[in-house]
Amino acid sequence: MRTLSNGVQPNREELIGLRLVARDLPLHPRQVVQSVIAGNHRSAFRGRGMDYVESRGYQAGDDVRNMDWRVTARCGRAHVKVYQEERERPVVVMADFGPGMFFATEGVFKSIVVTRAAALIAWAAIEKGDRIGALLYNGSHHELRPTRGQRGALHLIRELMKAADPANLVDRPHADNHFNDALTRLRRVARPGSLVFLFSDFYHLDNDSKRQLQLLRKHNDVVACQVLDRLELRPPAPGRYPIMAGNRQGILDTRSRTQRDAWTRHFAARRQRVSELMQQCAVPLLRLGTADDVAQRLRQALTRSNNAERDAA
Repeated sequence: MRTLSNGVQPNREELIGLRLVARDLPLHPRQVVQSVIAGNHRSAFRGRGMDYVESRGYQAGDDVRNMDWRVTARCGRAHVKVYQEERERPVVVMADFGPGMFFATEGVFKSIVVTRAAALIAWAAIEKGDRIGALLYNGSHHELRPTRGQRGALHLIRELMKAADPANLVDRPHADNHFNDALTRLRRVARPGSLVFLFSDFYHLDNDSKRQLQLLRKHNDVVACQVLDRLELRPPAPGRYPIMAGNRQGILDTRSRTQRDAWTRHFAARRQRVSELMQQCAVPLLRLGTADDVAQRLRQALTRSNNAERDAA
């Protein structure tokens, strides 16, 4: 479809139009899903959740793990809980719009990649009859409880438009220091059995992040999507480049081969740390570039994951 965003600010018409290309996006792998990039770990996608319906008397063959001990104690006879499959699975997007996401040297800002990816996930979720919710993080946190149908997707798009507006980062110089707080809040939005997509560059991961991810992963299926610019994959061409960091200015000199090699090692090590942490948390990891066709990249990554599991089965 035709790109409408200027690469810096999101475009509502474009995000709504992504519904047409999200219909065949494979959100729900039926087999155990293997990471599409990081390591050889496997993540058991649980499928839809189960809702409690009633308690009834125990019958031979019932699973003792479903015993309702309170009713059993009250009635003096063994009772079990009866569940039915939840028809609408919550799909939750966590979108990082910290200052570092408003950057790119080619294509579009990382923040625009996130808005497109989040919109695609939203449209794909409602196409499959699921609910869509989100936690948007741009210094403050905005929680969207999972909602069904077009209403849920359009609500998310409205909030993405606000969160991805660079103007909303004014006077928030430390907005990227609370990534772990966002993960903690995410556990309130993502009820057990949810499918959770994390969109970020993940440069703020630490041991507390690992703990939060493990807790989240314990009761939910989680997919991590790291957004990268080409400068995080390879150094710029040899030269002298003026750079700014807040009010600080400097010169980046990449004429030296030693400097370029150090650049490459630095960012390779950062990517490796993210890969290893996600592997330790049993979270599949895929990567999106600022120059990628986001819909095509997501489809390829998720389809490849499904195909690999079918071949291994």
